[in-house]
Amino acid sequence: MPFEFVEPAPASQPHVDPLQDELALLELAAQARQVAQLWEAPLSLVVPRTYQRHAGFEAARSEFARQGCPVFLRMSGGGLVPQGPGILNLSLAYGVGQPPGALSDAVYLHLCEVIGRGLLALGVPTHWQAVAGSFCDGRFNLAWGPPEAARKIAGTAQYWRRAPAAMQSGDGQRHLVLAHAVLLVSADPAQINARANAFEAAIDSGRRYDPGKVVSVREALVAQGHAVADDAELMAQVSDALWHSAAQTPPPA
Repeated sequence: MPFEFVEPAPASQPHVDPLQDELALLELAAQARQVAQLWEAPLSLVVPRTYQRHAGFEAARSEFARQGCPVFLRMSGGGLVPQGPGILNLSLAYGVGQPPGALSDAVYLHLCEVIGRGLLALGVPTHWQAVAGSFCDGRFNLAWGPPEAARKIAGTAQYWRRAPAAMQSGDGQRHLVLAHAVLLVSADPAQINARANAFEAAIDSGRRYDPGKVVSVREALVAQGHAVADDAELMAQVSDALWHSAAQTPPPA
């Protein structure tokens, strides 16, 4: 069954949490639907709830919001993720017949395949690997370039919830999955990393990210000698490529 694409809610005020619309996809998955959404967030930072343990978190969060960069909390783990212009989010929600421990790697690999196939259609070959020094580093980053000098182009995350009773079979193992990717399309790595590093410094976390460890789709295309459209057209091209890729790539069961 192919993914059904759901239009994101109309853009609202910058301080309104865009992640709430993403979580609403799980309610559609609870109706035995496989849904996908491509969306953009306002200039902001997104962090896991574990960041609340830092003594200076709330003060820094208030100051960043005052400066026009709200800091939102998400349910999945990982680290800090910048959002804003030039960054595209892909969210997939669907039901599976096994618990997280059995399928979490398969969920990540499926998400990487969807994005990888879409980018390859545009002329950007990628693979999954950790990229030390990048924001929210993980085993299932999508990276561009040779493994020894790879740069992160997309980050991935997932959140699980037990499926409602109406969806359960005899073993009670059905779950709902929300798989999410953040793809740098035309965002400036220097700018987004400066914002991320400023917040990490404000909460005295000890973390610092290297802008040379990430790359945008625009940068990758230019480096390979491709002609590149303006930002709006490039975002439309990437969105279309991901839409077609998701339609052709069934999720794990």
